Amino acid sequence: MPTPQQPAAAPLAGITVVALEQAVSAPMCTRCLADFGARVIKVENPAGGDFARHYDDVVNGPGGLAAHFVWANRNKESVALDLKAPDGIELLHRLLERADVLVSNLAPGSTARLGISPDQLGERHPHVIAVEIDGYGAGGPLSQKRAYDLLAQSESGSCAVTGYPGMPAKPGPPIADISTGLYSALSIMALLLGRARSGDDGPAPSVAVSLFDTMTDIMGYPLTYTQHSGVDQQPLGMSSPAVSPYGAFPTRDGQTVVLGTTNDREWQRLAREIIGRPDLADDARFAGNSDRVANREVLDEAIQSWCDGHDLAEVQKIADAAGIGNARYNLPSEVLEHPQLSERNRWRTVQTSAGPIQAILPPPIIDGYEQPMGPVPALGEHTDAVLAELGLSDNEIHALRAQGVVA
Repeated sequence: MPTPQQPAAAPLAGITVVALEQAVSAPMCTRCLADFGARVIKVENPAGGDFARHYDDVVNGPGGLAAHFVWANRNKESVALDLKAPDGIELLHRLLERADVLVSNLAPGSTARLGISPDQLGERHPHVIAVEIDGYGAGGPLSQKRAYDLLAQSESGSCAVTGYPGMPAKPGPPIADISTGLYSALSIMALLLGRARSGDDGPAPSVAVSLFDTMTDIMGYPLTYTQHSGVDQQPLGMSSPAVSPYGAFPTRDGQTVVLGTTNDREWQRLAREIIGRPDLADDARFAGNSDRVANREVLDEAIQSWCDGHDLAEVQKIADAAGIGNARYNLPSEVLEHPQLSERNRWRTVQTSAGPIQAILPPPIIDGYEQPMGPVPALGEHTDAVLAELGLSDNEIHALRAQGVVA
């Protein structure tokens, strides 16, 4: 099922993905696949569609589109089907007959009730790789609970290592959703590659990825540290319990510089060449990283005292000359104007039903291939075209629409 959104050289050209998705995790998975040229058919409920469409209306608003939705749903086609209607389910099966992958992140048990769980899918569509994204994974006491990004982050301990002691915080981006989506996309690509290499046309394996399992994997360092030390490390805001000195320091001109050292050599250069404190460089209390972590307050105070007397630009110039990693603390409004994006031509125009918007290219820079930045679909925008591909006539589509099966 080719589409104009797929360049011939796209790595996943010719791959069709059917998505039953909401919010962020599954949409991020399928957007990643679409970035690499897969055709993604997003099947939505005619009564409103993906609920992320309605989180806000700030994109070309007021009365525009939701920021979450336009971010995670470009390059897709929207088909509005009522999956509670027998005709709607049958149309979904007809789509799956031509698909390679089914991605879903519905509520626990929903795919089984629809007759498209991985086991059920294996009987009718054995060639389809079934990917189910859920909250906690099967077989545990929380398996039937709903889970959203914040809930998975809280349950996995992520919020406990973010913020400050007694003031836990959720990391700003929805990292549970995003990372689960990316793990799911990676799994799909690996299985598609394995199929292509082996030529095996036997039953496709299924994939299950949970937000909780993803977050406990991402929590690898703090969990490993606590497992072997018995200590729950306290959150340090913009610092890290693992290394010191490492953190954010206000400068004389009201800006904030972030300075980091990752080894003893860098610490020596920071102490001697930046803040001019050879006494600290020679002090046995700061000889190794674990020593510096134990005495981080002394070092943070010394670095802050030095930054108090210097403007941000001067701090960064001196740090760059000394080979010490540094960055400017930016607000989102400042990142939008960041020269590292504009001078590298990272912005592209994406069409939406509310008018064109500017969006940042995906991170991978691939020689000879640029990811397509196709439109964000309106709800049901592609229903007629996709059903026509399945062989339905205009009269049949009109009749289904009159019954509320499609929109």
